[in-house]
Amino acid sequence: MPVDVEWPVWDGHGPLSLVASIDCGRLPATALDIDLPSAGTLLFFYFDGQLDDGDALVLAEDRESWAGARVLHVAADEEVMERGAPAGLKPYPVVPLTARVEMTATEPWHPSVRAAFAPGAPLGNRYDHPVCSQEFLDALWEFDDEVGHQIGGHAHSVQNPVEIEIAEAVLDGEASWDDPRLSEEAGNWVLLAQFDSEDAADMMWGDAGALYWLIRPEDLVEQRFDRAMFTWQCS
Repeated sequence: MPVDVEWPVWDGHGPLSLVASIDCGRLPATALDIDLPSAGTLLFFYFDGQLDDGDALVLAEDRESWAGARVLHVAADEEVMERGAPAGLKPYPVVPLTARVEMTATEPWHPSVRAAFAPGAPLGNRYDHPVCSQEFLDALWEFDDEVGHQIGGHAHSVQNPVEIEIAEAVLDGEASWDDPRLSEEAGNWVLLAQFDSEDAADMMWGDAGALYWLIRPEDLVEQRFDRAMFTWQCS
């Protein structure tokens, strides 16, 4: 971490756990659909419940909890120092990962699919969407049946599209599913990263769930990672 940056803390609750470290310079930048920095490191922190036995939850719909998840970009030319985990936190085992390029797909009820295949169709019941045939759903599950760890691409949501969750949070829950503002706001967010539950790292997010960080493309270009939004889902 940079020598002049304090370990992220959720005031009133305690320090966050380091979930993942991404070396931007080693990613296949030309294959990514998001504009990540060409160098440096992205650090993902999350209040994982170690300090309070899971009592305080970080939820997109709870603005008071947003400080429980952070993204920090460490520039390649910054002066850094190695930090140990704060007192009370047990670090996750280090599990080295390598990146590979893969195609991703989103759910048929995602706003981008609606715009492409059924423009103007009301949100309403997602299963009434014109492209939500069982054959299409089965094909999507066969194509991408595991959440996994991912940088960019379409998020693999465990439940409803995570973009919808973020949009609902940003709009303070004032937009219903049939409100066009919800679909419009959801389209303003792209996946920065998702991290699945990982046995090798002793990571279990709820009931075999996943952590998601999303960001607006314009904030990504300006490297305003402090504006990234977080949500999590589980079975």
